[in-house]
Amino acid sequence: MDDENAQIEIAETVDALGLLCPLPVLRARKRLQALAPGAVLRLLASDPAAVIDVPHFCNQSGHAFLGCEELDGHQAYLIRKAL
Repeated sequence: MDDENAQIEIAETVDALGLLCPLPVLRARKRLQALAPGAVLRLLASDPAAVIDVPHFCNQSGHAFLGCEELDGHQAYLIRKAL
């Protein structure tokens, strides 16, 4: 994630650490349904496949993939819900 994303307000965080494909994306999808359009979801995932799955999910569902940040043994993905 770049400096532009550092100013983004996170509406919700989903902890999918330890879950394997497709569970991180399914948890994100379920939580996004309850958020307002334009809200940003932060997804924490440790599944190596999430690096491919999360951007693909965003592309297929119309949500904006804002980026990924490597943290201590996992990643944090930012997803903006489609308007």
